[in-house]
Amino acid sequence: MKKLVVGLGNPGNKYSGTRHNVGFAVLDHLLRNEPGVWKKSPYQAETREAAFHGTNVLLAKPTTFMNLSGEAVQSLMTVYRSAPESLLVIHDDLDLPVGALRLRRAGGSGGHHGLDSIMSLIGSDFCRLRLGIGKPAQRGEGERYVLEKFSDTDLPIIQEMTDRAAKAVECWLKDGLDVAMNAFNAHSTFDIRHSTLE
Repeated sequence: MKKLVVGLGNPGNKYSGTRHNVGFAVLDHLLRNEPGVWKKSPYQAETREAAFHGTNVLLAKPTTFMNLSGEAVQSLMTVYRSAPESLLVIHDDLDLPVGALRLRRAGGSGGHHGLDSIMSLIGSDFCRLRLGIGKPAQRGEGERYVLEKFSDTDLPIIQEMTDRAAKAVECWLKDGLDVAMNAFNAHSTFDIRHSTLE
């Protein structure tokens, strides 16, 4: 049974670097020193296989748009015979401050359309890595906000969060969810600009 790590985002250069695509960014950072390239699979995703700490994992970026992410996840889980407990979904989260991250076991979608799509097809019993992108200044502007690029002020915070998120994924693969939650959730709400974590 293969571990499956899915980063959520929208395909295409138009959306590269936007708040909604931080899931893609974490996967790219995780694989930055690994040989190989992303390959388009017949299962509505770009995929790469890798091994971390002796654990084989399939990493995937859905090529559906965000609202249809579940189609890719369901197909990959079926083909690779991955169980829900072997799935980690990485996604942006409006309810966490910029730079915060939190691992979670199951739960609701919080209104995230990518999670809604996944949950409608496979249920809610899978791990998530939530990445804080903050909220727009005005209520009701969430759809516009997530499709914008990060501000110059937020960008270095997001880059540090991306690095920590990649380490959290490796910890999940190596030691499991409980260890990863204890290691990373304790610092999920601190002001990352004053962090001394390595």
